[in-house]
Amino acid sequence: MNILILGAGQVGRTVAQSLASEENDITVIDRDPQLLQLLQERLDLRTVNGHAAHPDVLIEAGIEQADLILAVTNSDETNMVACLLAHILFKTPTRLARVRDPHYLAHPELFTLRTIPIDHIVSPELLVTQAIAHLVDQPGCLQIVDFIGGRVQLAVVRVQAGSRMAGQPLSQLPQQVPGRACRLVAIYRRGQVIIPGAATVVEEQDEIFFLATREALPPFIGAFHPSQAPYHKVLIAGGGNIGKQLAERLAPRHRVKILEVDASRCRHLAESLDSAICVLHGDAGDADLLRDEDIANTDVFCALTNDEEANIISSALAKQLGVRKTIAIVNTQGYIDLVQDSAVDIAISPAQVTIGAILTYIRRGDVEAVHALRRGAAEAIELTVHGDHRSSRVIGRPITRLGLPAGTSVGIIARQGELLFPHHDTRLAAEDRLVLFLADKGQIETVERLFHADLNFL
Repeated sequence: MNILILGAGQVGRTVAQSLASEENDITVIDRDPQLLQLLQERLDLRTVNGHAAHPDVLIEAGIEQADLILAVTNSDETNMVACLLAHILFKTPTRLARVRDPHYLAHPELFTLRTIPIDHIVSPELLVTQAIAHLVDQPGCLQIVDFIGGRVQLAVVRVQAGSRMAGQPLSQLPQQVPGRACRLVAIYRRGQVIIPGAATVVEEQDEIFFLATREALPPFIGAFHPSQAPYHKVLIAGGGNIGKQLAERLAPRHRVKILEVDASRCRHLAESLDSAICVLHGDAGDADLLRDEDIANTDVFCALTNDEEANIISSALAKQLGVRKTIAIVNTQGYIDLVQDSAVDIAISPAQVTIGAILTYIRRGDVEAVHALRRGAAEAIELTVHGDHRSSRVIGRPITRLGLPAGTSVGIIARQGELLFPHHDTRLAAEDRLVLFLADKGQIETVERLFHADLNFL
């Protein structure tokens, strides 16, 4: 595809890196020449220095030949105007925009072909809020993502000492969780992927990737991770859009406090949030304040400010003072590698969370959802199979004869409303919805070609 990316910030750079590796023609527009130079040094793409919503700049970047425009600058207004210009002046077929301000999102009537013509809106704040809420709701998980309309979840769990499955072959899992079903799609051990089988012995510190229904998820988590009491008390550092939305989402089930350093923002939060949510004015890096707020008896500390260094430091402090779990927003990949599992139990990258939503609209075929895993190295996708045995390379064939690339597996099938965990002889049918796991994201083009219905196939 010929793709035009507006904005070379964290999201734009991450998207460009992902898409450039898939042999797309990428052009990036930004007003910062240094960011553009860094991109050109690392990736095979074009860059244009200028304002992303200026017609002449868009023409210079080749918008007249673009199949897709991704407006992901830090300005909602710039993104919206760019999509408007792309539609009116250049008839760009597909337009995606990053819109963060909840006041815009509260009025979907703004985003129509007759008003602001954005085909798909991506809100990093909403996506990050959902990701963190999942982690608070399911103690013991490193990552949880939804498929099949939320009926199925893919969970990542690190095996802990003392868990029931540590040192056991996977053939013992049905005995540990009787009457429930799941599909293990991968095990990562010391950085290397293992395609699991019944004889595979689970080791401590293995990262287990598995699919299960929402109801069956907790007992399987418990099999790999020692039983943990549910989280009740949550302290959120940072009352921005993410902090506020997370507090609202968690408040019905948890005792939530927000710690915000800006006094005027504190007043706004106190006036707009439910009275059950405690709003505090102060710095999350103040050890005395954290002690006063009983951090030692708090279940989860979420560092969600715009300053990733402050998030890391306050998480380390909260952990030292006895909090059970720390979750922090960290944008820089080098920082994530440095602090994960030490100062920060779970580091959340908004760019990595956002890229899955963007890829959903770029992948070939009828793709419903895409989630980046293992910091973008792996991927899970939900797609629908179309065609018949004459036009499709997969319909009517057993799972083992699909010709899937190494490290790629079918995790679950939704067929006429029922959920099926496939066996080696399961045959795919038209309109099946599949969840596929790809240990190597570089195989996505092979997978797309395989599942693409082609009238000239025979």
